[in-house]
Amino acid sequence: MTKFPVTIRVNGRRYQRDVEPRQLLVHFIRDLGGLTGTKIGCDTSQCGACTVLLDGVAVRSCTCLAVQADGSAVTTIEGLAPGGAALHPLQEAFWNAHGLQCGFCTPGMILASHELLRQNPTPTDDEIRHGLEGNMCRCTGYQNIVRAVRAAAFAPRV
Repeated sequence: MTKFPVTIRVNGRRYQRDVEPRQLLVHFIRDLGGLTGTKIGCDTSQCGACTVLLDGVAVRSCTCLAVQADGSAVTTIEGLAPGGAALHPLQEAFWNAHGLQCGFCTPGMILASHELLRQNPTPTDDEIRHGLEGNMCRCTGYQNIVRAVRAAAFAPRV
């Protein structure tokens, strides 16, 4: 099969690879080694566990081809914290508000929450629920996730 060269910046680091035209972005990311926060949950864009930021916008990496991301910047959960900080404010909020349990959905939830807060910096609880309705969690019952996003939205900015 013919391969195509792609250059994708993942968490600030540039990667050049030859990929098959059908290779999914989620597999490109996970094949880099050490970046396993992006999960493969359903392969059909239904659960949101594979959510990443592509040029700052949340996308489902299980239905985005690596060739579509050529020349783009991808941020995964591992690269979300700014400038070497221990945790991004959303990660901190999920930790403090117990918005995670098994952790499988957490990276996708946090990155989807990042997109929600980018579009609506002060959402109501209903807006948070609506903004995250495409991400599934089987553990927490969502209430603590809503609390975490609310806490992050209203946390003091530094």
